[in-house]
Amino acid sequence: MASLFHAFLCALVATAFWTVLGHALGRHLSPRPLALGAAPVLGWAVFSAATLPVLTLIGFSLPTLIGVVMLCLVAAGASLLLPIDDAEAGSEPAIPIWSFAGAAILALAPASALVPKYSNGGVHLAGQIFDHAKIAIIDAITRQGLPPVNPVLGAAGATGHLAYYYLWHFSAAELALPLHASGWEADIGLTWFTAFASLSLMMGIAVWLSKRSQAAIVAVALAAAGSLRATLGLLFGNYTLEPLLQGPTGFAGWLFQSSWVPQHLMSASCVLAAMLVIVFYTERPTVPRLAALVLLAAAGFESSAYVGGITFALAALVAAPLVFDRVTPARRLNVATGLAGAAAIALLLAAPFIRDQLATIAARGGGNPVAVYPAEVLGNMFPPALRRPLDMPAYWLILLPLEFPAAFPAGALALVLIWRTITAETERSAVTLLAVLAGAGLVVSWLLVGSLGENNDLGLRAVLPALMVLIAAAAAGTMLMPRRIFIAVLALGGLLLSLPDTAKLIQGNVTGSPAAEDKVFAQSPDLWAAVRRYAAPSARVVNNPLYLRYLTPWPVNISWALLADRSACFAGLEMALAFAPLPAERREAINAQFVRVFAGQGTSADIDDLARRYGCDVAVVAPQDGAWSKDPFASSPDYRLAESRDGQWRIYVKAPVPKH
Repeated sequence: MASLFHAFLCALVATAFWTVLGHALGRHLSPRPLALGAAPVLGWAVFSAATLPVLTLIGFSLPTLIGVVMLCLVAAGASLLLPIDDAEAGSEPAIPIWSFAGAAILALAPASALVPKYSNGGVHLAGQIFDHAKIAIIDAITRQGLPPVNPVLGAAGATGHLAYYYLWHFSAAELALPLHASGWEADIGLTWFTAFASLSLMMGIAVWLSKRSQAAIVAVALAAAGSLRATLGLLFGNYTLEPLLQGPTGFAGWLFQSSWVPQHLMSASCVLAAMLVIVFYTERPTVPRLAALVLLAAAGFESSAYVGGITFALAALVAAPLVFDRVTPARRLNVATGLAGAAAIALLLAAPFIRDQLATIAARGGGNPVAVYPAEVLGNMFPPALRRPLDMPAYWLILLPLEFPAAFPAGALALVLIWRTITAETERSAVTLLAVLAGAGLVVSWLLVGSLGENNDLGLRAVLPALMVLIAAAAAGTMLMPRRIFIAVLALGGLLLSLPDTAKLIQGNVTGSPAAEDKVFAQSPDLWAAVRRYAAPSARVVNNPLYLRYLTPWPVNISWALLADRSACFAGLEMALAFAPLPAERREAINAQFVRVFAGQGTSADIDDLARRYGCDVAVVAPQDGAWSKDPFASSPDYRLAESRDGQWRIYVKAPVPKH
């Protein structure tokens, strides 16, 4: 199981290294509160986006990684020795150190969801671990290097190529490799760091816009807000609020999404930081600002095609004329050339990811990956003919205040008032671009869906940069005259009303969801340690895709993902949905074949397919499988029994092909 010590070590090293690196660069890019607040995000983005292509070329190994880290530390030290070319640097307010302590404590809430929970001889998990089955990617990179193999699907004679925006998971592997941590431990540590980094960035923006140090802790407090569903549920006895409204879908606030999808949250942080760098670049173009913009944009896309790709692209298109409007005619060509060059280089860096996404779309049967479909808000209480037209205004008037009670009303009002009252041209431009980014995120979530998956990840995640902007703006607004009391009432009133949901979320993260299979899962480390004795690091293993299916809210092969540290030849339907570039019919057929085998109904042809077609080097049968009593591997010439432990497991290895 994951060790809390190793998870803490990953979080500590990530924070120390990326914050120092980010601050060394950021102090030359932006004012003091922004430089410090954005440091964790900037350091992570610059290092991760720059080292991915480098380590792909020279090899991802401990010596090469340490060499790159040492070069970065030397460069950071040199940058810290250079003077800051900013006459007003000393007059800027600072983010209080104790505010960072508050951010560190709040960041424990999402990280705690991923920690194993021990009770009565068993181990259970929180529901968020379902989305962290991608831990298998971290282990695959740590074990087999770059470019990453596809850990969920293989074929004989091929390693399988991973088509996913995996930069966040690559950075977790950069922690796991030198610290000798597992992918699970690195994931916990990086989830904490991602939450802390996003809070730090919002704190920096709030302090910079308000010119008040106290705004930092207000931003942390507002990020802790939940939904109003729990409060309304206490009043009306119905948490989902059905049939008046649609039930919860994952369109939720910072506290919820930071534990479920940290990669998308990090992308939102990169996008937000990139917008600010654009402001400072247009004010005074410099090479460090241009380089930072390139790497932030690339890191945003490589962490989330939905947030750093679609949402950021739409925001940039709207922002472009506003940016050039504030640049003097004599400087427009210079600024335009720089920004165009930055976009071109960022696209070049992200080109492998873009290519893979397009190839995945084609492999799945083509079609438009994005469709226009307004968000569903109202429930079955309304007739369909009336419901869909009413959904359009209900998104703004009901759903956003319901899910973001502390951020949306107060943040939207604060953005308007700050823009109207602020006098400094730089801050005014920044507020304009932040408002554009917030608007783009809210409109994308309102009108667009990602049409390739079963969940609308585009709509659910595009709201993240908007939410971060609104939280920072609301925190700043509570410090600004003449409407600060009204904004504070809206923001803190929404926070107080959402506290029942906040308490419910944190309690669920800490306690998890006990399941009947807890005791079996507690024995899984021994099972997978035995498998690794017979499976080389490059080998592919197979177990029942439905093994321990009730440990998670939806069936996923979670014990393999968390503990195997070996790629699978087929990891199950849920993993294939995300990572297997297959048409739906083929994906369903493969899943049915593997489920049939482990239900004890497999034929000799099925077993031959596992060995020859899918490249399953090692097979595991457990007592929970139907194949335990009707074992198709036992009589197959394709496999031989390597180890059997009564009542626990049977491990089969692929038999060598006879020489003719």
